[in-house]
Amino acid sequence: MAVYTEVSDEALSLFLERYDLGGLVSFKGIAEGVENSNFLLATERGQFILTLYEKRVDARDLPYFLGLMQHLAARGVRCPLPVRDREGRLWGELCARPAAIVTFLPGVWPRRIRNEHCAAVGAALAELHEAGAGFGLERKNALGPGGWPPLLAASLGRADEVRPGLGEELVDSLEAIIAAWPTGLPRGQIHADLFPDNVFFLGDAVSGLIDFYFACTDLLAYDLAVCLNAWCFEPDGSFNLTKGAGMIAAYEAKRPLSREEAEALPVLCAGAAMRFLLTRLHDWLNHPPGAFVTPKDPLEYLRKLRFHRGVKTAADYGRGA
Repeated sequence: MAVYTEVSDEALSLFLERYDLGGLVSFKGIAEGVENSNFLLATERGQFILTLYEKRVDARDLPYFLGLMQHLAARGVRCPLPVRDREGRLWGELCARPAAIVTFLPGVWPRRIRNEHCAAVGAALAELHEAGAGFGLERKNALGPGGWPPLLAASLGRADEVRPGLGEELVDSLEAIIAAWPTGLPRGQIHADLFPDNVFFLGDAVSGLIDFYFACTDLLAYDLAVCLNAWCFEPDGSFNLTKGAGMIAAYEAKRPLSREEAEALPVLCAGAAMRFLLTRLHDWLNHPPGAFVTPKDPLEYLRKLRFHRGVKTAADYGRGA
């Protein structure tokens, strides 16, 4: 359950006095998500999401996160719109945590991913990248290549508890990925975490992109690599070429990849797999007893990493199919 901080009726009432949202109708915790405490808030003015930012979110990043959502929403991206309080502020403090209210988006995230979902996500991601142009702030990707060696070092001593030989394999793979990491590719604002539970659908149409709290300024094609990892593998660990082809084609219909981006796709996908493998490994090894959230299996991303390291060209992901 993703409610780490309980909010009392009294504290909520005082916080809502700062907003012009009418009277409170209902308030309940949201069980999904792993980073922050989220609540579904209903008032006389409609439904909203109240988020309390927990330890992994630095309050100094909130101008970027919330400002980016404003920027994207103003340009037609279906993402939450932060609600300003009576004094024009985008966030405040609730229960000793930074807190913000954003608009509620209808829809559900897909538990069973179909080809149509992958194509719709590819198109939505390209729209996000195009709409992000002109946003005035930047945020370094703390979980980009520069952050991977420290992450690995923090878990390396216990990595073989998860799988014998895992530590050595990760050292070798990370060295190869960083040595091949591209420079000079198009950069912009990326979501960096567009997994299925962060995309809402109504039918086959995307109705909302949520959870921008890993968003940053980085290689646009890396964001596509994250999505190929998150959406286009089957439960048995195999890569679905049809899903990959649909995602890439829909993305390129709105934002064509450069030749250099296409050539870099295999290492970008390997890097994306390494990023999620390392964060999952850290959480797996440092999971406190009684914690609300069950850590995700890092070995899922080891299998994906091995696939990517065997890929030669973007055609192996379905590009041009």
